[in-house]
Amino acid sequence: MGNAVIQSTVTLTIAFVLLWNSGFIGAELGLPYAGPFTLLFWRYLALALILLFYLKLRGRLLWPGWDRVWPTSIVGILAHGVWLSCVLVALEAGVPAGIVALVIALQPLATGCLSGLVTGEATSARQWLGLLTGFSGVALPIIARIDGGDAATTFGLLIPFGSVLALTAANLIERRLELQGDYSPLANDQSIFYQSVVTFLLLVVPALMLEGLSTDWDPVFIGTMAWLVFGVSLSAYALMWRLLARMDATRVASLFYLGPPVTMLMAWIAFGDVVAPLDLVGLAIVAAGVLLTHSGGRGRKQHA
Repeated sequence: MGNAVIQSTVTLTIAFVLLWNSGFIGAELGLPYAGPFTLLFWRYLALALILLFYLKLRGRLLWPGWDRVWPTSIVGILAHGVWLSCVLVALEAGVPAGIVALVIALQPLATGCLSGLVTGEATSARQWLGLLTGFSGVALPIIARIDGGDAATTFGLLIPFGSVLALTAANLIERRLELQGDYSPLANDQSIFYQSVVTFLLLVVPALMLEGLSTDWDPVFIGTMAWLVFGVSLSAYALMWRLLARMDATRVASLFYLGPPVTMLMAWIAFGDVVAPLDLVGLAIVAAGVLLTHSGGRGRKQHA
């Protein structure tokens, strides 16, 4: 029985890593048919409608009170709207998906080091060294790609750092709420429903004003949207919750560090993205930073 559970957990882990990181590939596939904000608007509108129907069917579509909705809404804006907008804008600017994933790998490191601001716990020198090491690993392939004469490309390479800031803020807010004894969090499905609603409402403004909500409803785009909604937003999240029921949160969080190599491999298969030697060097340095940070003691959960 023990072996069966282990094999099942390994299967769930592999499926989660593949589904989660396929979101970068799906986003890049969808961008030729809709702008970044428009693509995210349709994705979260569809997700909100699906969850609305699901909660209604289960008799759980109840208003839990503004005091419980507004905190998860703020987290949703940061952990869905802002971080994914930065990802898609960077991809549209021509930044390789693997490099975007490499930058975002800094987020758990940053959260681990900065969580002391929320918990009052001291961050060890080893953790700070891990964060700085990870940052240097990310900076190496980015600096190599910076073209002084191409301001747009340089700006695009810096955009994913907005995702890191947004996700770090979302995690710190969540941690702060966890420490409040009087705060009662929503169930996972209800939380994602309200986060989806506030995200698509937020995105409708830039989608209309900057992109006119222009969408080419090509079969490729429809298939990509279906994958992003059902494969990533629903299935990957469901697998993450199942893994959290079997493993501690730190181990599940460590799976997000597999994002850069898995995404680089997927992007090479899907788009022929070239993985430069410095990308691999940067990947190895980030891995060293992760090991340093984890040996310091803390790990936090990441969104997508």
